Amino acid sequence: MPDSPLHYKTITELGQMIQSKDISPVEVTKAILARIEELDSKYMSYATLMAEQALASAQQAEDEIANGHYRGPLHGMPIAVKDLCFTKGVRTMGGSKVYLAHVPSFDSTVVERLESAGAVLLGKLNLTEGAMGGYNPALQIPKNPWNVDRWAGSSSSGSGAATAAGMCYGSLGSDTGGSIRFPSAACGIVGLKPTWGRVSRYGVLALAESLDHVGPMTRSSADAAIMLQAIAGQDSNDPTTLPAPVPDMLENIGDGVKGLRLGWDENYATKDVDPELAQAVADGVKVLEGLGAEIVTIQMPDVDKYVPAWPVLCSAEAVAAHTENYPERRDDYGPWFRGWLDQGAEVTGAQYAKANNMRAECNGLVREAFQNIDVLACPSMTRPAHPVTVEMNYGPMDDRRGTAFQKYTAPYDFNGAPTLSVPCGLNSDGLPLSLQIVGKHLSEALLCQVGHAYEGATDWHDLHPPV
Repeated sequence: MPDSPLHYKTITELGQMIQSKDISPVEVTKAILARIEELDSKYMSYATLMAEQALASAQQAEDEIANGHYRGPLHGMPIAVKDLCFTKGVRTMGGSKVYLAHVPSFDSTVVERLESAGAVLLGKLNLTEGAMGGYNPALQIPKNPWNVDRWAGSSSSGSGAATAAGMCYGSLGSDTGGSIRFPSAACGIVGLKPTWGRVSRYGVLALAESLDHVGPMTRSSADAAIMLQAIAGQDSNDPTTLPAPVPDMLENIGDGVKGLRLGWDENYATKDVDPELAQAVADGVKVLEGLGAEIVTIQMPDVDKYVPAWPVLCSAEAVAAHTENYPERRDDYGPWFRGWLDQGAEVTGAQYAKANNMRAECNGLVREAFQNIDVLACPSMTRPAHPVTVEMNYGPMDDRRGTAFQKYTAPYDFNGAPTLSVPCGLNSDGLPLSLQIVGKHLSEALLCQVGHAYEGATDWHDLHPPV
């Protein structure tokens, strides 16, 4: 691999340079801020840039490292977070007009933990309103750096765009129905959706609390492991966090996939999937087989019949999350999210119960399919990034798409299983394609190990958008 420019270094590479004092955190931060200044008027990834705070944090990191107090691979590393994550004294808008003046008095746990690891927080990244499907007309729409006329991937779109375009070294996104995986796939980066409860949601604006996950978006699997290491673990402020100890995410990352039981259902992975994407995913499985993974043919359940439970659960829980502002400030929400909340307000208790029972049944069937495998391979989404317009993004809900596009995402929000999305090719239009590896609960270290092995045998993760 040719030496990459500074802005496209991985956290792993740049961390070694910072630790050895080949480059300083202040130098790196100034360079990335300059790149943001140069590019982001086109790509609109940042909602709030924290330049002054970032430079102060970089100077602090530089002084600590000079005095022999190196905290680890995130020390002095410029990163950014989705604008759902509370930052003390800095507005957190959640993509919504109702939160334009919302300035938290405390940091979210994930921000606190990133800063404890020495990370330099560059700013807050744009997203769809309320982390759902459309944007509020009062706020900006992030653009896909591979093609500004294509989808940037739903709610964590700013995280995907900034990370792909080298305007941060890693970011945080959130995933309720696919919003770490969709932007990672659309923007050609790595996205790690952790096990539900592995990462605290304290101080993170909710969409649907029983489905919300917070996780890293990076340019390599090792980088995702590094970021997850920093933010994972039990939190007394979030009783839903899991008490399971967090392992060393990098300890076995180089151990390869020999003997790994990789589940594969060709029909599940290719039916109603874009042909070029289906072929790229199948080719990715062959790469892993060539590295020593044992391909185990399995039969996945027909998840399509269960995914329609997702909008019932999510919209109803979104109403619960927005009770302070909805319906009193209904008109301040944009057309898309306003429609979503209206839909959720009409969900009856019986309808929610039925949808929850469908979720439980789907979880049981998926659990059965995973009995004799370690991980499952499938696409991250059904097709590459589709064309979008400003009118579509700012406009009202469009139900024509239905829920079929969530067949590879919603079931793993239902059951809270961890997933890793990695770039696996480009299509004939030069758009990224993405392979998803799904694991059992708390197997994030194994997923990163699989992704790392795949990256070692391919170079898709080294490709960058033509910015």
